[in-house]
Amino acid sequence: MAYNICSSPSSLFHDFPSISSSSTSSSSSCSSSSSRKFKLRNLSSSSFQPSHSNSLALNSKTLLHAPQVSLHEPISEQIPSEGNSEGNSLSSYKSSRIWVNPRSPRAKQLERKSYDARYTSLVNVANSLDSCNPSQEDVSLVLKNLGSRVLEQDAVTVINNMSNSLVVPFVLRYFQRRIKTTREAILYNVTLKVFRKNRDMDAIEKMFDEMLQRGVRPDNVTFSTIISCARLCSVPHKAVEWFEKMPSFGCEPDEVTYSVMIDAYGRAGNIDMALRLYDRARTESWRLDTVTFSTLIKMYGLAGNYDGCLNVYQEMKVLGVKPNMVIYNTLLDAMGRAKRPWQAKSIFTEMMNNGLSPNWVTYAALLRAYGRGRYSDDALFVYKEMREKGMEMNTHLYNTLLAMCADLGLADEAFKIFEDMKSSATCLCDSWTFSSLITIYSCSGNVSDAERILNEMMESGFEPTIFVLTSLVQCYGKAGRTDDVVKTFDQLLDLGISPDDRFCGCLLNVMTQTPKEELFKLKDCVDKANPKLGSVVRYLVEGLEESDGEFRKEASELFDSIADEVKKPFCNSLIDLCVNLNLMDLACQLLDLGLTREIYTDIQTKSQTQWSLHLKSLSLGASLTALHAWINDLSKVLESGEDLPPVLGINTGHGKHRYSEKGLASVVESHLNELNAPFHEAPDKAGWFLTTQVAAKSWLESRELVTA
Repeated sequence: MAYNICSSPSSLFHDFPSISSSSTSSSSSCSSSSSRKFKLRNLSSSSFQPSHSNSLALNSKTLLHAPQVSLHEPISEQIPSEGNSEGNSLSSYKSSRIWVNPRSPRAKQLERKSYDARYTSLVNVANSLDSCNPSQEDVSLVLKNLGSRVLEQDAVTVINNMSNSLVVPFVLRYFQRRIKTTREAILYNVTLKVFRKNRDMDAIEKMFDEMLQRGVRPDNVTFSTIISCARLCSVPHKAVEWFEKMPSFGCEPDEVTYSVMIDAYGRAGNIDMALRLYDRARTESWRLDTVTFSTLIKMYGLAGNYDGCLNVYQEMKVLGVKPNMVIYNTLLDAMGRAKRPWQAKSIFTEMMNNGLSPNWVTYAALLRAYGRGRYSDDALFVYKEMREKGMEMNTHLYNTLLAMCADLGLADEAFKIFEDMKSSATCLCDSWTFSSLITIYSCSGNVSDAERILNEMMESGFEPTIFVLTSLVQCYGKAGRTDDVVKTFDQLLDLGISPDDRFCGCLLNVMTQTPKEELFKLKDCVDKANPKLGSVVRYLVEGLEESDGEFRKEASELFDSIADEVKKPFCNSLIDLCVNLNLMDLACQLLDLGLTREIYTDIQTKSQTQWSLHLKSLSLGASLTALHAWINDLSKVLESGEDLPPVLGINTGHGKHRYSEKGLASVVESHLNELNAPFHEAPDKAGWFLTTQVAAKSWLESRELVTA
């Protein structure tokens, strides 16, 4: 049969592990059949109440050859008889209990004969051993007090109550020399438990080797103790190693061990095995502890399955396992990785409602979640609360806040955070710190402050990174300082940094803001940074004649060579440059290429009642190009004899546009007025310009007459 270390998941760390055996000797299999159990407890004489029905006295032979002995179960009230000639015999006592008047003169004498008193004395011996020197001589002096007739059960009790891992090997040797053991695995198991208390994995493995050398067969308790020690020592690969050894010794893991192995496999990186065991745990209703659930949540989070994290959390609550701080902090960290600040906020609220107070790990996870999710108000509130509570920030947390400020343009807040960081005794600014600050000043074209931070960065021993130089190119471009853009590009090459797609995209964007007479300066930079982009730009800047679809072919090769995330910015900037240079045919070719290659998607929508053009994801030049292409398509519809829908609409979005300080709506509205188009801003739909079928048809027909 399998011998369980305990009956609950958390009992792998219980003070009293079960000690189980087969019905034969210590060398028998772990899978033995019928068993009887005896339990050893640290109970006072007043609380020990054995059953009156158990009235038969047991001799030592019966006790020592019982099929199963457990430290969790009551033991017979028997003590060794000093007058018995046999070394390990027990006196025959009636186990029935007769009430004794505590005031009786014989009360103390009877108490001394009880096993409660014997147990207490054995615990005292264990305490004395814990404080003695790790030598056979000192150990022998302490154990001499037990007398010459020591029971195997006494040895188990003494070792089980010890905690000194240096002394316990000498104690084990002492008992092995003096006792003829019937279940030597029991002595080894309680010895392993002492090593587990001290988290000494090396000593446990050496003791296991000794067991095998002496021909002692390990049982389930042996493996459960070793596996739980590996878990305590945070060496999950060791837990996996010992778990996988169990079948070779005829041991079948119980559900408690299986439950622990979900955690071990997860920590060891064997996600598939951990999930298979977890599926089995749900099917067979194993009891899982919070440590295992925490590992599962972390495992799903690292795999990017954030819905899986939440599912485990919900299943945990359904099973009645109460979340602790580790669970909540692990969940908050996962939601931060997922960039789901709203869910992090909800989980934090639930944690507070359950009466748990946030610690540093909680605040750090919240700050990362809010910072990465761009919840600026919440992130700054958490930062303020951490400072008020005297909690230290680290460089990573400061950089998270600064990166958020850089993305949202919060210059004042970023400067204050930067000053706090510099005044901190525990945090040092790194390259990312300076990069975020330079980005903030560069986005607004604040050259002097961007250069000041750059100088401070270099004085601190950091060379400019490609991110810093990209921001500086953007800054100088906004300020119209083309020569400084070229100088920054040369600095990039001098530092041995290869321009990446983002840097080239920034150069291209700067060209859209540069006067025509200075474009040749940047054309050479673009050609060096990305020859394919240089070939396309040359058509525009040098006004090369396009024949046989050469321009479209060059542009297609460019889009094939760059990352997906930069294709739209590249296409937008190239169309903007075409519009600036009045090259509308090439702009239309680029727009068509963008639509064909699905760089632009969902620009047009059609229903029976309304056709719409959606421009909010386009740059200014691309928006105007798309508008003209759409108007031409409407004209072709009329020419073909088809009807227009009752309503036509143009959606520009509302608020500040990322490609324009004025906002796309105002630019489009101005252009529609120039065209005398009958589109008017919808009073109840911000960013929408609408017209009717009748008005649109009349306007389109008048345009045809003018063109003719």
